[in-house]
Amino acid sequence: MITRRFALLLALGVPLPALLPGPWLLTAAVLGLAVLAAGLDVLAAAPLTGVTLRRAGEATVWLGETTTMPLTVGNGSRRPMWLRLRDRWVPSAGADNTEHRLNLMPGEEQELTTTLTPTRHGDRRAVRVTLRSYGPLGLAYRQRRQKWNDAVTPGSTLRVLPRFPSRRLLPEKLAKLRIFDGAVVTRGRGQGTEFDVLREYVIGDDVRSIDWRASARTHDVVVRTWRPERDRRLICVLDTGRTSAARIGDEPRLDAAIDAALLLAVLAAKADDRVDLLALDTAVRAKVEGGGHRTKLPRLISSMAALEPALVETDFGLAAGDLLRRDHKRSLVVIFTALDAAPIVEGLLPMLSRLTTRHRVVLASVRDPETAQLAELPPEGATAADVHVAAAAELALAERGRVRALLEQQGVLVVDELREHFASKVADVYLMLKAAGRL
Repeated sequence: MITRRFALLLALGVPLPALLPGPWLLTAAVLGLAVLAAGLDVLAAAPLTGVTLRRAGEATVWLGETTTMPLTVGNGSRRPMWLRLRDRWVPSAGADNTEHRLNLMPGEEQELTTTLTPTRHGDRRAVRVTLRSYGPLGLAYRQRRQKWNDAVTPGSTLRVLPRFPSRRLLPEKLAKLRIFDGAVVTRGRGQGTEFDVLREYVIGDDVRSIDWRASARTHDVVVRTWRPERDRRLICVLDTGRTSAARIGDEPRLDAAIDAALLLAVLAAKADDRVDLLALDTAVRAKVEGGGHRTKLPRLISSMAALEPALVETDFGLAAGDLLRRDHKRSLVVIFTALDAAPIVEGLLPMLSRLTTRHRVVLASVRDPETAQLAELPPEGATAADVHVAAAAELALAERGRVRALLEQQGVLVVDELREHFASKVADVYLMLKAAGRL
């Protein structure tokens, strides 16, 4: 293939003979020489069959952060190469600095880097690498396109972890957890529902905690100390159906649920509780259970990264069947979904009686602030359209209230908060239940 340099030479060279005698003969001669030079340049360009491409390996990055993806290019031929390379990624990977020029001697390798600032979580894939090998004159080149495939070229996928803004709340929530655990000297030191150790009675201890049998054996007054429940099970159920695609502010409702679930999972892991994940709509999209705390948290985060809203109605019967098939140990089940009447009344309510009999159920929903804003009429000059919009918004809020009342009648604890306070409120409910021994 010819280059812009060759086209420029033709543009400048062809009109020049027209000013001299015998223009057509000279024009033909110039064209012939140019084509000959381009042909020789193509022959001199190194073949691309000797080029090797290698990624460094799998990489992960949090959404909103920037990373670099290295690409090692090698010359496996016996001829020097003048290369131009374009490393193309999907648009949501936010690729920058994708074009590179390099000169490689035989047997030489060179590492190139492409800067990525992803705009969506999940797997962002490299599409292809386009290679051009130029001749020494730069008049023509050979070209090859190579599509990336993880089975052939591992490392061509960037795993973008979901945004985790509630991470800033961890110190505060962990401090509350340490207070419940008796690690900080407070008024409620050592309070809990699981027996911890026996110790000598000191002034100020609750006399109801005296263990009289142990006191008789040791001939001293000893008291029982308690600690919060440990090794309890927390199951996060993420609804990835159509209601999770609704935008709250500038992000889908699912992203707010993932953020709250991540905070909850980290807290539970720090409290030595077991955390499981179930994400579903009409099918199970992610499921994480079993394993130790050190390995489970990375698995949870990685599984949530690949979740995307699906425009289908969620099958809550599928979730209930999975939860009821588990062992009979009581668990805290936190369902992240929307307080919409149709999917709750038709899908979830018929299953709740069996779920609440075996488990403690919490339903967490992000409240849309625009609904409350639309329910307010302008202070003056309200039109008929404004009245209709306000009436529709009031009807939506009333239905939301009725759904909440129905859930609470079934023994479900409902968390209905704005996006700014949603993750914090869900974490506080978990800490409250843990401190009260109700997990």
